[in-house]
Amino acid sequence: MANGGSRNGRGGNVLEMARPPRLPFLTAALFAIAAVAVLVVTGSFYTIDQGELGVVLRLGKVDHVAGPGFNVKVPFVDSIVRVSVRTEKLLYDNLPSYSKDVQEAQIRISVNYRVNPANVADLYARYGTRYVDRAISPVVPERLKEVFGQFQAATVTADRVRLGQDVEEAIRTGVPQDLIIIESSQIENIDFSDAYETAIEAAAQAEAEVRKSRNQLERERIEAEKVIVQAQARAESVRQAAQAEADAIRLRGESEALAIKAKGDALRQNPELVTLIAAEKWNGELPTTQVPGAALPFITIPQKAASGG
Repeated sequence: MANGGSRNGRGGNVLEMARPPRLPFLTAALFAIAAVAVLVVTGSFYTIDQGELGVVLRLGKVDHVAGPGFNVKVPFVDSIVRVSVRTEKLLYDNLPSYSKDVQEAQIRISVNYRVNPANVADLYARYGTRYVDRAISPVVPERLKEVFGQFQAATVTADRVRLGQDVEEAIRTGVPQDLIIIESSQIENIDFSDAYETAIEAAAQAEAEVRKSRNQLERERIEAEKVIVQAQARAESVRQAAQAEADAIRLRGESEALAIKAKGDALRQNPELVTLIAAEKWNGELPTTQVPGAALPFITIPQKAASGG
């Protein structure tokens, strides 16, 4: 019995040694529970930046749209897709296009757009996160080619403003405006082939030379007209001077004639005036010589006085 008891005792020790300890298992379980709790708590909250909206997907289906700030979601069920509603710029470089006269050009164009905040859920439902690649990028080259093909290559530079306006309007009508708003577009560069640009430069230089010649002829014509006007002015000045001199001579003659006539009238009306003027001018000296029988000048002796003497 002692031996049997001893065998049972050794068997019990073997069973006790084979039994795993309980403390490490409990620790692992508690750690797992704590980790799940942390994930649940941290997965229940999220934030959306200003200038963005959050499309909340519940098990993959659009549930609602969350605004900027602190938000709550269902852990492991909801997922968030952030969509920018800021104005964004797209740049398309080296887009090949042909003008109306079949001249190839490489065009760089930029497009400013923004997502319509009111329809972010519809935008995601229709295009997902690749709405630029699916809704905008296919439209820009196509509409650019359509509009650019309506312009002559030689007049593109002069009509660049109208070209840009027409391209912008065409892009705007090609994009769903209820989902994506095209704010503006800008044609930043138009690059024709080197051969065509050389020909355009030569034509422009020739036109410049023609304009220069025309301007030179116009200047010469103006100078000739100026000389003619100056000559006419000088001739008119000489004529007016001669006319003034003639008028002066005529006036002097008329004045002298009037003076002579007045003297003549005065002498006729006053015969003794001649004697008076002569007497006033006589110096009182008699002539040293005298012709026999001639009367003494300026002396009139009354007849009666002469007889009495």
